[in-house]
Amino acid sequence: MPKAVPPAVKRDVAFESNRDHWLNELRILEAQRGKIAEGGGERAAERQRSLGKLLARERVAALVDPGSSFLELGSFAAWGHYEEWGGAPAAGVVVGLGRVSGRECVVVANDATVKAGAWFPMTCKKILRAQEIAIENRLPIIYLVDSAGVFLPMQDEIFPDREHFGRVFYNNARMSAEGVYQIAAILGSCVAGGAYLPIMSDEALIVEGTGTIFLAGAHLVQAAIGEKIDNEALGGAEVQVDISGVVDDRFPNDREAIDHIRTRIGELARPALAPFDRVDPRPPACDPDEVLGIVPVDRTRPYDTYSLLARLLDGSELTEYKATYGRTLVCGTGRIEGWVVGIVANQRQVVQRKRGLAAADREMQIGGVIYSDAADKGTRFIELMNQKGVPLLFLQDVTGFMVGSKAEREGIIKDGAKMVNVVANSVVPKITIFVGNSFGAGNYAMCGRAYGARFFYAWPSASIAVMGGQQASETLLAIQLKNRGDEVSEGERKALLAQIQERYSSAMDPRYAAGRLWLDEIIDPRRTREVVARSLAAAAHRVELAPFKVGVLQT
Repeated sequence: MPKAVPPAVKRDVAFESNRDHWLNELRILEAQRGKIAEGGGERAAERQRSLGKLLARERVAALVDPGSSFLELGSFAAWGHYEEWGGAPAAGVVVGLGRVSGRECVVVANDATVKAGAWFPMTCKKILRAQEIAIENRLPIIYLVDSAGVFLPMQDEIFPDREHFGRVFYNNARMSAEGVYQIAAILGSCVAGGAYLPIMSDEALIVEGTGTIFLAGAHLVQAAIGEKIDNEALGGAEVQVDISGVVDDRFPNDREAIDHIRTRIGELARPALAPFDRVDPRPPACDPDEVLGIVPVDRTRPYDTYSLLARLLDGSELTEYKATYGRTLVCGTGRIEGWVVGIVANQRQVVQRKRGLAAADREMQIGGVIYSDAADKGTRFIELMNQKGVPLLFLQDVTGFMVGSKAEREGIIKDGAKMVNVVANSVVPKITIFVGNSFGAGNYAMCGRAYGARFFYAWPSASIAVMGGQQASETLLAIQLKNRGDEVSEGERKALLAQIQERYSSAMDPRYAAGRLWLDEIIDPRRTREVVARSLAAAAHRVELAPFKVGVLQT
């Protein structure tokens, strides 16, 4: 039987201090998102409107079903990038999950206010991630195209490599062959190699007067072959629909083209969904808002993971697996908005290794560290969830695997490798949330970016790095001082350490990770249930799962 996880939290000074801190962090994040949503600024937006065009986010709002929410992904993409070019908010493209005519779809909308919608390297990476989500979850994908093509000053970083520009069209071809529906609307410029994206989609539309599509624009045509022609006569709606037949249909404005997309999506056959168990949802017995008071500001301080789970799971109920074994890892099944999930969560509270023994025989374990017994437990639990067909939810707050002579003699490398192996080979949908620390190989074992989760989210409290800031800074300082080979004053040593810590800390900020698309979105912890449920609903569109098997495991 499920058991209620301990619900009570002490609403003391520490709780209120944590809550106030994270509320302020969320306000800052929302203000930054608001700035990102302005794209290239008001002047560029007014120019777009003067041409009779909607802005990117207005197009998305017109596309998704009234009353439904658009789950934007990658809003912080390119954060801190391309400053020498004036920046590229959201990498110049809006991406996310939206319900269109009752169907969950992936939406990709170029923001023409950002360098005319030109593709920066991170733009390409973000669109490839959108296609990956569509492929993995077999979701229809909608492209709202308005782009000047590759950002030429950075062409060498976007054009030739395996995961560069050409991979987008490779994915177009593969998705169409696999029956993943794609529809594109050309709402502005669509030029050069970028012209293949809509035309390699299953259907393509264009807007009269503003939409153009061609391999080379008027200036390049004149330079290449001496022909003088304007862009409309070269590749406007009438030419490409009525004469060339390259595009399927033309429409007088953005809204009518978008309405037609909604019609087309509404005609799609309704897919069978994966049989992941779901019952009527129940709210947690504990207030989800209390999450903000539980997570400490100081990432070295412990907290009880069960208290977090009580605010995430339906009825605050967890059916725990091996509760008294490997206690720095919490494993068990619960429900989120009715969906059954297998929870793998790091326990940050300091625990005793063997409960019930005499005090002299007990061994204290460090919270957030994966020991051999915890890795063994996690490995078997993940195997079990694959056997039962239960999606996995990883809640990361891990400082790594245990080190030292005792851990080595217990076989920590072997046990850690077994856990990494089953995570890599797991076939049920995986969702990862970076709650706090995500250090070293703990990132891998808890299904970090390299391990194929369907979706990756972070709380504002997340911190992703190869090791903790203090340890890394001390290590880097020691290397620097050794290389210098001379005496350093204590004052200079402290100044160098502070400089290293500041640089390292900035790289551990979740915005740093989000800016590089190591995660899909930074979310409000209070929205975790909503976001996870939406992700599970999307993941259920892939019905078939490959057989679960692992390679050689050292026993």
